[in-house]
Amino acid sequence: MGRLTTHILDTTHGGPAAGVAIRLFRIGDDRELLASATSNADGRSEKPLIADEAMRTGSYELEFDVGDYFSRLDASVDDPAFLDTVVIRFSIKADENYHVPLLVSPWSYSTYRGS
Repeated sequence: MGRLTTHILDTTHGGPAAGVAIRLFRIGDDRELLASATSNADGRSEKPLIADEAMRTGSYELEFDVGDYFSRLDASVDDPAFLDTVVIRFSIKADENYHVPLLVSPWSYSTYRGS
């Protein structure tokens, strides 16, 4: 069985992004909230967002509340923030492992499929 994990790296400050709210949704006929977490000091959720029987082939969205994170760190961030909630939509197979990291600054982000 597979699992899905994530972490957030703050490219402006050069380290993990702690305290970022994370939500995982399954996308189908409805948008179903599957998990929510807050990134730890290492920028990761404490456990996989989904694993084993909860893994189903299909489309998903990860939401990261980066606007709140950057406003807590630095008062010079634009008001309103350019990036507020970053949404990544992707698809998975049930029997594989997926790691979807977010590399983010107040003005840009990127992601990739990790292992």
